[in-house]
Amino acid sequence: MRKYRFGIILMAVLTIGLPACDHANEETGGHEAGQEQGVVDERREHSGHGGDHEQHTNPYEVEFAWNEPAIAGTQTELAINITDSAGEPVNEFAVHHEKLLHLIIVNRELTYFNHIHPDYRENGVFTVNTTFPAGGEYKLFADFVPEGAAGTTLSEWVYVEGEAEAMLEIEPDPSLITQVNGIEVELQLSNTLSNEEVVLTYHFQDAETKQGIDRLEPYLGAVGHVVIMSEDAEEYIHVHPLDENGTGPTAEFVTTFPHSGVFKAWGQFQYKDEIVTIPFVLDIQ
Repeated sequence: MRKYRFGIILMAVLTIGLPACDHANEETGGHEAGQEQGVVDERREHSGHGGDHEQHTNPYEVEFAWNEPAIAGTQTELAINITDSAGEPVNEFAVHHEKLLHLIIVNRELTYFNHIHPDYRENGVFTVNTTFPAGGEYKLFADFVPEGAAGTTLSEWVYVEGEAEAMLEIEPDPSLITQVNGIEVELQLSNTLSNEEVVLTYHFQDAETKQGIDRLEPYLGAVGHVVIMSEDAEEYIHVHPLDENGTGPTAEFVTTFPHSGVFKAWGQFQYKDEIVTIPFVLDIQ
């Protein structure tokens, strides 16, 4: 069966710091680079709660493919093929926050966010069934750890057939307080400066009683995870909590924004057996 493949595969450039922390992708090319179907940019990943980073070349490649064209509203099986720079399959992967592969999917407008975990088949191939809500461009991020190597994040723009949603400008939230599933969440930033260490503190309380929630449950081996992207999705930061064993009513994350501009952050937590996704749009100076 013919496969529909997207993009040109390039090597990742990896930056390594402290363990269990944040990853940032800086991809070459401007916003227009993703306008064509399946354009892939060179990646750079950052890990660490902050401080100095050491750069290393990380020669891994990814290919996203469907047996049939992806159509909005229709479940489709996506295959993720991971190889080394010589084109040989990567066969062994380390468990990273309880999974072998984390797949993050966002649309061009960053109004859609999905964090799922494909199943490993063999010969470097993962598969997952997923449905895209509308037509248009989506960016896929594969976050994985080859056995004996450092963590890697590779991404690619793909195109989904079907009616697209209206384009919306991404505007910073005037207030970093929201309610999701009966939980009131407030996000506080120690500062909003680029190239400075920033502490992101999430506060959780019952939306009705205003009592602090201190019974957050582990999600993927930690109290929560935060994914942050620039408005053009060229910068990707995956941040893990300072205290992975915390249960609330606060959870702290530390990262560095690589430049000024608008960023969107999705915090993911688990409470009463439900995964709660909390989005905020941030204005970084």
